[in-house]
Amino acid sequence: MRLAYLCNLYPAVSHSFVRREIMAVEQAGHDVHRFSMRPSQTGLKDEADLREAAVTEAALSQGIGRLFLIAAGLFLSRPAKTLAALVDALRLSGPGIQRKLRHIAYWLEAAWLVRRMEQLGVQHLHAHFGTNPAAVAAIARAWGGPPFSFTAHGPDEYDAPGDLSLGKKIERASFVVGISSFGRAQLMRWTDPAHWHKIKTVRCGLDDAYLSATAAPIPVDSIEFICVARLSAQKGLPLLIAACDQLRRKGAHFKVTIIGDGELRSNLERDIKRRDLGSHVFLAGACSSEQIREHLTRARTFVLPSFAEGLPVVLMEALAMSRPAIATAIAGIPELIDEQCGWLIPAGSEQALADAMTAALEASPDQLAAKGAAGRKRVHAMHNAARNSADIVEAIRRLSVPSQHPSVS
Repeated sequence: MRLAYLCNLYPAVSHSFVRREIMAVEQAGHDVHRFSMRPSQTGLKDEADLREAAVTEAALSQGIGRLFLIAAGLFLSRPAKTLAALVDALRLSGPGIQRKLRHIAYWLEAAWLVRRMEQLGVQHLHAHFGTNPAAVAAIARAWGGPPFSFTAHGPDEYDAPGDLSLGKKIERASFVVGISSFGRAQLMRWTDPAHWHKIKTVRCGLDDAYLSATAAPIPVDSIEFICVARLSAQKGLPLLIAACDQLRRKGAHFKVTIIGDGELRSNLERDIKRRDLGSHVFLAGACSSEQIREHLTRARTFVLPSFAEGLPVVLMEALAMSRPAIATAIAGIPELIDEQCGWLIPAGSEQALADAMTAALEASPDQLAAKGAAGRKRVHAMHNAARNSADIVEAIRRLSVPSQHPSVS
C-alpha cells in the first residue's frame, strides 16, 4: 500500500516511536510518505532522525502565500468540498475566535496536504497524536483526501478532550488507536458507544537496536539512577530532586543522571544548586539513542516520577536493557511496570519516591537481575515495533472489507 504519516513535528527527539513504526511499516513492504506540520527540530542527535528529516515534507515550510494559492486552486476545482472542509475546520475548532483562526490555518495546511497526497497516490493517512495532526487529517478528508486514522498518546488528548473535539475526530476517522488499555478507555469515554468498534489498542514498540541489544549485567558497584525525560512540568522532576535531597541528608551514596532538555532546565539547575546536590544530580541534556543505551548499561535503576503520561517509551527502553524501573502508577504505566520488574509508586509522593530509590540502592544483585530479566521479557512480548505496527497495517487493509462491528473487548 501507499501510505502517509502526519505529525505536528517530525522527526523529533521525543518521537522515536513514530520513526520506529514508520520503518517497520516500510520493512513490511509498504511505501510511507512522511509529513510534518512544522519543520523538524534543529540539534537532532540520532543519525536515524537526521535521515528522516531529509525525507519529511513540512506544511509550514511552504510559506503562507503558497498555502493560500493551493487552497484557491482547490476551491476552483472542487468548490463544494472546499466549503465543506472549511465548515468542518470550524466545527472542530470549538468556541472562540482564536481557536477558529487556528483551525483556518489547519485548513490551509490541509489544502497542501491533500494536493501532495493526490500527487503521490496516497491511499491512507495515519496521524500521530489526537491534537492538531488529527484535526488536519480530518479536514483533509472532508476536502477529498484519503481515509485517515490516528493514534492518541496522551496526556494532552485526555486533559482537554472537549477543547480538542476528540469525539468528533474519532467519529470522522476510519479507526483510532490507543497505546494502552487505559488510553483506549479514555477514547471510549469521549465518544458515542456506536464508534467504540473503531478504537483499537496498539502499543508503541522498540526496534532491534533495543530488542536485540545484549542485556549487560547491572554493575555490582553502580549507584546511578537514569532518568530520560523532557524537562517539563508533567515529568515531576522537581519531586525527583526533592527525593534526592532526602537521600543525601540520610547519607546515601547515589547519583542521578537526567537526560533530556526543556523549559524547566534553569529552574532545575537552581534547585540542584539550592539543595547542594551538585555532586549527586547531573543534567546531561539531550542524547542520542546510542548514548542513552550507554548510560543505561552503567545504571542501577531507571526512574521516572511523572505526573501525567500516556505510556512512556523510555520505560520500555530501560526494561529492554534489563534495568528495573521506578515509575508512578498513572495512565498506562501499570500495564508495563509492577513489582516484578521495578517499583510502582503513587504519583506526587516525595516519600514514596525516596523509599523506592532507597529500596533500589539496597536491593541485592540477584534481586535487581531478576527484576531486569522480567522487564526485558515483558517488553519483548508486548512492545515489538515490527509486530505491533502490523496491527495498524491490518486495520488499514480491513477498511476495504465489509465488517460486522467487532466486539469492544
